[in-house]
Amino acid sequence: MESNQPPILTVPEATKVKKVAIIGIPNTGKTQIFNNLTGEYNIVANYPGTTVEMRRSLTRIKDKYYEIIDTPGLHCLYIHSEEEIAVRDMILAEAPDVILQCIDASQYKQSLLLTAELLELETPMVIVLNSMDETARKGIWIDSEALERIIGVPVVESIASRGLGKEKIKEAIGHARKGSLDLKYGLAIEKCIIALAAELPFDLEFKYKIASLLLLTDPFVEKFLEKRFGSPRAALIRQETNKVRRQMKGNIHQVFIERRSRWVDQISAAVIKKQKMTYQGFSYHFTRASRDPVLGIPIFLAFMAVVYLSVVYVSGALDKFIDFFLVFPVTSLISKLTLPPFWKDLLIGDYGILTLGLFNAIGTVLPILSVFFFIFGCFEDSGYITNFTVFSKRIFAKIGIPGNAVTSLVLGFGCKTMATLSARSLTIPKEKFIAVFLIAFAIPCSAQLGISMAILAKVGISAFLIVFAMLGFCEMGAGIILNKMIKSKEASSFIQVIPPMRFPSLKAVFRKTYHRVADFLQEALPIFLLSAAGLFAFQKTGLLNLIKQLLTPLIVGWMGLPKDIVDVFLLAFARREAAAGLILKMVNAGSLNYVQSIVAVVVTTISFPCVANVTAIGREMGFKTAMAMAALIFISSFILAGALNWLLVLTMPH
Repeated sequence: MESNQPPILTVPEATKVKKVAIIGIPNTGKTQIFNNLTGEYNIVANYPGTTVEMRRSLTRIKDKYYEIIDTPGLHCLYIHSEEEIAVRDMILAEAPDVILQCIDASQYKQSLLLTAELLELETPMVIVLNSMDETARKGIWIDSEALERIIGVPVVESIASRGLGKEKIKEAIGHARKGSLDLKYGLAIEKCIIALAAELPFDLEFKYKIASLLLLTDPFVEKFLEKRFGSPRAALIRQETNKVRRQMKGNIHQVFIERRSRWVDQISAAVIKKQKMTYQGFSYHFTRASRDPVLGIPIFLAFMAVVYLSVVYVSGALDKFIDFFLVFPVTSLISKLTLPPFWKDLLIGDYGILTLGLFNAIGTVLPILSVFFFIFGCFEDSGYITNFTVFSKRIFAKIGIPGNAVTSLVLGFGCKTMATLSARSLTIPKEKFIAVFLIAFAIPCSAQLGISMAILAKVGISAFLIVFAMLGFCEMGAGIILNKMIKSKEASSFIQVIPPMRFPSLKAVFRKTYHRVADFLQEALPIFLLSAAGLFAFQKTGLLNLIKQLLTPLIVGWMGLPKDIVDVFLLAFARREAAAGLILKMVNAGSLNYVQSIVAVVVTTISFPCVANVTAIGREMGFKTAMAMAALIFISSFILAGALNWLLVLTMPH
């Protein structure tokens, strides 16, 4: 198996390592270029928000060493969200030797606005024009040589998803240079910026840019200066800023926006050529239909049907293959060996480290996750997820769930931890709290969703519909309640960058699936084995039976589940996939009936936010809030599961 990461480089002593920061607006291919330059593999997808934290990697280009820094999306240096603060503070504090701006050629105007600000830093730059193939299909031609002449920095054309342009980017990094910016804000404003820059500390980088941000009343740049120079010195800077600001008249924000927009228009006119007629093919029409309030519903149902049928039939075939060639031969061999009963139980008993641990992971869970990860990867790279975000926003808005939270909620179906971290882009505390809670509450992550589909397929499509109707009801109900309970006068606008719909590269999807499966095996397999060993120890000491007896009123009386479901709950504390895999084995063995299967999936989906997700909540909201959320979700899951059980028992025909 190939490694996710390249070999660790050893830098010779006294060798200077230059920093290269990859900067760009969201969804411009920054992570793909990072992967191409470093040889590492990090998940890439065709929607904004895939990168939520900075990644760093040491690499060698020819005879020089570079630290390559992959960053979350940045719209401009005047900050709008927390992840943008981290990117700008990194630039201001570390002063990278090279800024490599990644521009999706089909979003060139938005990117050029950022280019204007980066040029003001007077740092050596390289510009990468990515996705040139898609631009050509849209009838847009960018004269990269003319752009290079005008702004004075190397400009490289690239199709990062196919690795095209990688060597030219490496070469351009070695020839990065400061650009030229023919952009002035007027004599009065320029004099104020220069006057304030002269008052800033001598050892501060980017004085011109920081002075302009101070005059624009960016509150976060003041915090940056206070952190670096201390409160007394920051207070003096604030006094000088106020003194200079009083000399200014009119709306300085408007002046900056107008001058930069005019500069972008001038650049575009010089380097961009458009065909008067462009072909609007299937991708264009399908994209519009997927966001349509009426057509979007059957398209979504069609996508769900593809997932459901793939998980049921393809993973089912893989499961049988693994059972036939691995599980059955190994268990048969061990059962024939003359081993003491204790050791046979430890290996292949009900709580054996092979049967409940290894074979549960690779024989039950792995086939489902492999198929689901592949299908989900196709959806990611096609661009459908972002279009579904826009479509679902219209629905969620009617029940009070904030529009900006919808993006993070949809990302939760991929990875709840990443989705929670992406919620830092929400600047309104109320919206952020609601989004983080709903992500942790009733949204199944990709692993949970795939296995739940396989479980419910065993008992019928109606069970699938009931479970996801229940989860949707819980999610929407919680959103309405929180929206009513939490008061806020602030409200943010909903702005979503829409990536182009494209046919996914099967090679890229297979590679992404491989790495996700490899990560699952690396992280989860030891936990599966340890969890099985722990349950085995609980059973042998009698502790497991005691726990079952104590929980009988709740498990059997309220939720209508068999006592053995306690095994599932204990596994869920360690790994949700292990618990879901055991539910699937119980369904296959006939230990759970129709209603019990539904209730078991609902309670395990809601009740146990994974450790990584709780940790992410703690980072974003604070440790106490994370613990309170986890406790509330845990208690709510048993209340809701019991209510669902009695509703089904009382309404279903006997």
